[in-house]
Formats: sequence, C-alpha cells, structure tokens
Amino acid sequence: MIYRAMNDEIHDRLAAEGREPLRPAHGYTFRLLLARDDVTTVALADHLGITKQAASKIAAELETWDYLERRPHPTDGRARVLALTAKGLAYVRHADELWGQAEDRWAAVIGPDRLDQIHADMRAYVDASGGRAALRPVW
Repeated sequence: MIYRAMNDEIHDRLAAEGREPLRPAHGYTFRLLLARDDVTTVALADHLGITKQAASKIAAELETWDYLERRPHPTDGRARVLALTAKGLAYVRHADELWGQAEDRWAAVIGPDRLDQIHADMRAYVDASGGRAALRPVW
C-alpha cells in the first residue's frame, strides 16, 4: 500500500506538470530499457507479462511522445530494438527526483533512521530471494 500511495503521488505530480498520461507499465518499460540495450517488443511483452500487441501499444505510445525510439537490431535484420530517447532519459531522472521527494516525506513521518532500516530490510529480502525478485509488474 505504501508503494501504491507513493506511486499515485508521483503520477499526480506528473499530471499536474502537464506530462503525458504515463502509467506504471510505462515506468516498468523505462526501467527495462535503462538496464538493457537489446529489448524487442517481444522481450518487453515477456517482461511485463502482457501480449505482444499490448507491448506494441505501449511502445507506440512512448514513441509518439518521443520517450522511445526503435533502432535496427544488431544481429536480426527483421527485428527492431527499443531505446530511450534523450527525453525518455530526462523523464527517468525527473521521476527519480520525485520518488526521492516522496521518500523524504516518508522519512519525515517515520524518521530517516527508520526509513534507512526499512530500506536495508527490504534489500536483504531481495538479496535472499535467490534471483527471483525482478522489477516487473504484478498485475
């Protein structure tokens, strides 16, 4: 519920700034594209747990808004890889700043030492997951 509250707060702030109507699925797409340079629409669909058609729609939206571009695949002449544009990278930096501000508000409620401990506890749990934890939606 905390994640949802923080995520909703960030999306409300982005909407107030007049940004495009980005959804959490777009954020998961941004994070995947930051981590890899070989993402095709098929790989995006697999990562998000959605159909290839739905992944194509997400990619097309982000491309229309100039957050994403399609580039030739380095080894498959028929495929295209998805990549963040300069605007997409700037958006991620801005979203990270907003997330930091939301965490600062959380720290103001419970105290920074307590928040640091919660971060450490969550990191320990993820590290102990045996690689099962991944940054992907749980629809």
